[in-house]
Amino acid sequence: MRTSAFLVTSVLLIASVASALAAGSEADFKAAYAAAEAANKEAGSLRNQWTVTASALAAAKKAADAGDFDKAIALSKEAEALAKASIFQATSEKEAWKALEIR
Repeated sequence: MRTSAFLVTSVLLIASVASALAAGSEADFKAAYAAAEAANKEAGSLRNQWTVTASALAAAKKAADAGDFDKAIALSKEAEALAKASIFQATSEKEAWKALEIR
């Protein structure tokens, strides 16, 4: 469980640092948003979508609609990181629960 929390924290930190380094355009936002949506769709196929991912996607769309593409890109990358963390959680816990079963 600690490993998952560390991974999520690391992924979010890396995503926020990377997004702070570059100024973005509408095209950059669309690419980042599409990647986040694709990762979220994959998490959905694993039946492990996180609600915070949907919130980050909605906030990214709202920022883009307001013309703040830097913020929209950062939120899209955060949403993608969250979706990838949920994918990691789903795949790592798929078999891990068996170690907790009383034998």
